[in-house]
Amino acid sequence: MNAQQTNALPYKGTGRSLPDAPYEERSWPEGPRWRSFDGGPPMPEPPPEDEADRRLGPVTVPRQPPPDEVRLVNAAILLRRPLLVTGRPGVGKSALAYRIARELSLGRVLQWPITSRTTLASGLYEYDAIGRAQSHNPWLMAAAPQQSAAQADGAEGADGTADNAATADIGDFIQLGPLGTALLPYRLPRVLLIDEIDKGDADLPNDLLTLFEDGWYSIPPLVRVRKQHPHVTVHTADPGGFARVDEGVVTARAFPIVIMTSNGERAFPEAFMRRCLRLDMADLDAEGLAELLSAHFSDRLGDMQGKLIRAFRSHSEESSGLAADMLLNAAHLVTSGAYTYAEGDDAEWQSVLSAIWHPLDADGAGRSD
Repeated sequence: MNAQQTNALPYKGTGRSLPDAPYEERSWPEGPRWRSFDGGPPMPEPPPEDEADRRLGPVTVPRQPPPDEVRLVNAAILLRRPLLVTGRPGVGKSALAYRIARELSLGRVLQWPITSRTTLASGLYEYDAIGRAQSHNPWLMAAAPQQSAAQADGAEGADGTADNAATADIGDFIQLGPLGTALLPYRLPRVLLIDEIDKGDADLPNDLLTLFEDGWYSIPPLVRVRKQHPHVTVHTADPGGFARVDEGVVTARAFPIVIMTSNGERAFPEAFMRRCLRLDMADLDAEGLAELLSAHFSDRLGDMQGKLIRAFRSHSEESSGLAADMLLNAAHLVTSGAYTYAEGDDAEWQSVLSAIWHPLDADGAGRSD
């Protein structure tokens, strides 16, 4: 890769917003021919990112990104592939999504937190069939729930057509999830954070394979009424957001930047890993911890910053690893003025540190591996 190609890569890892043209005029690097998508019409510009400053600190603080981070984020962007980010809790895996969105001005991050009950369908959309039936026939729901639910799904009449009055407002009862919203036909990719994917059902990674390959999905309640209502406006995962769905199908235009985090609690299927890029995040060193504190507290810690970092790293080694956000907690206590730290008279402060810098395992004894 020559210097010209390197300079053309979109992500620099500085965390700062890059000046650019208006959204409608911005360009984006081309992906492989086999990873191109033709969804449309284009969606308007997404809402701005409103969480980055809270999570990352202000953009005025310089950042020195790890080379692996910059390299793999750009590779994922160019190849239109999800990025699986692994590492211990607290190393900043989720924060990567917000750094990308802020630096590249891609709008609000779509966050999809995964639990053991999460399904692919819940990430795509939710359809409130019962609520829709109640809005039309509140008495019918009490008398015959099954019949009203069938009507809410756009049941056909005797002539083989769905009742227009019953289907006209179906979009009011469909809410796209973070995954479904990310696949809408935006001009530029949305950033999708799939947080802690290893907590999900064992089938979830495989369920994502076809979706990531094809870049489209259908909404069956809208497919059933597409002859009468080919264009339906539904709610999106953005606050107050709406999108038009044609023929009951959503097709991507710019494949989203998918950041999937994992704490390494389980192995993923080979077919899933083959379609992802993997970034292993190491624990922050002293320089990285100083950068983290500076981002959130500027110079308010003064000489205490170095002392905190040394104490934190010592406690981390003794307890087989601490999360970096525990250091932020201690720094906040220092800047709050509620505690003092004086040499030879810091018993109370050390007690507080022992309480907030506790081992991460369940029994409180730290890990031995």
